[in-house]
Amino acid sequence: MTATTARTHVLLDLDGTLSDSEPGILRSLQWACEQEGFPIPTEAQVRSVIGPPFEIGLPSIGIPDDALERVIDAYRDRYTRIGAFENTLYEGIIDMLDALAGLGLSLSIATAKPEQTAHPILDYFGISERFDVRAGATLTSERRTKAQVIDFALRELEIHADPDLGDHVIMVGDRNHDVHGAMHHGIACIGVNWGYGSIPELLTAGAVALADTPAEVVELVQQPYRLRQP
Repeated sequence: MTATTARTHVLLDLDGTLSDSEPGILRSLQWACEQEGFPIPTEAQVRSVIGPPFEIGLPSIGIPDDALERVIDAYRDRYTRIGAFENTLYEGIIDMLDALAGLGLSLSIATAKPEQTAHPILDYFGISERFDVRAGATLTSERRTKAQVIDFALRELEIHADPDLGDHVIMVGDRNHDVHGAMHHGIACIGVNWGYGSIPELLTAGAVALADTPAEVVELVQQPYRLRQP
């Protein structure tokens, strides 16, 4: 371990942090809304709901509760077949992963995207083997929130009972639910500025630092942080 702190593990979000998945999500959600007879959402509306589970975000863009299941099912139909692969890694991500691994850090995925689509995407990019755990959501209520996903990742890593978890683990993500999910476990979160959130969103949520580039993430994860309260 060559890092300058007690950091041992890094949890990484997927959408908006490692990959630009917006094109596939946009086209799939617009298609689903059209199929179910709802107004086609704008790019800005779709961007606003990328990250958290759709049952949380879709009501904010006009999908009523009694239609959520239909719209989400239609979305998944196209996304699983086509949209998941309308997707690219952000520039510098591979170098970032290489550098973090070179520091001796354990890397894991913690995404609110369902595992049934997250795993094929990681395979598609050829980066699955870089992660000790690939934690995602389930399609049932068992594991939906980011806090639940992080809990699952920590248990799979067998570090959930670590009394110094906050010193050893850090989250990297682009939305406020990444920050809140990490803080639920006493873990700090670094926000990335190239994703789907905003600087005010991340800072208000309690992100301890912001990265403008993947290279900056490598420097930031090595720093000690005092967990901020939202």
